[in-house]
Amino acid sequence: MATPASVTKVTVECLEFPAVVTPPGSTKSYFLGGAGVRGLTIEGEFVKFTGLGVFLEDKAVPSLTAKWKGKSADELLNSLDFYRDIIKGPFEKLIRGSKLRTLTGPEYVKKVSENCVAHMKSVGTYGDAEEKAIEEFRYAFKDQIFPPGSTVFYKQSPTGTLGVSFSKDDTIPEHEHAVIDNKPVSEAVLETMIGEIPVSPALKESLAKRFHQFFQEN
Repeated sequence: MATPASVTKVTVECLEFPAVVTPPGSTKSYFLGGAGVRGLTIEGEFVKFTGLGVFLEDKAVPSLTAKWKGKSADELLNSLDFYRDIIKGPFEKLIRGSKLRTLTGPEYVKKVSENCVAHMKSVGTYGDAEEKAIEEFRYAFKDQIFPPGSTVFYKQSPTGTLGVSFSKDDTIPEHEHAVIDNKPVSEAVLETMIGEIPVSPALKESLAKRFHQFFQEN
């Protein structure tokens, strides 16, 4: 499979998300599907916390083309099914979340895990196994501190494993810090970013615009 010809890097605030990344020790590269800022409105001001980027295995474009080619960027942006097809697609994803402000691991994971649990409960996929997996997920972050520029990476496989790794910059670590083997939890992490109640509307918009271009080439 070939990387989309029009794939380019994206800069989010001071963070650069390259067009293509190859993890250390791997022959597989991932192209940048899109990137955007994550923030919260606090006392009337939009505070930016993280830059998020979603990298995908090359076969993501042909996998999605048949259903979505011919749709405008706006149609993609307004279709939850399009994002769910990315989330549940039969291809690997590598999500990069680089910090713009200092956060502790427990601070960060509390909000992420709450969003994941809320989503799984809303779609009926939250059971004992998912509760245990969320505990493992929270435990992985307990001793971490993320200064500006540091990164959390999530490696998602179509089989449902979620690899979590940490970096002091934007370098992909050689070894994963933890692996959570639970498909609903793995999918929920990306769902909370680009799904029905997204923490990063900017990331959704970036994915829609860029995939519209990729589909035209395919």
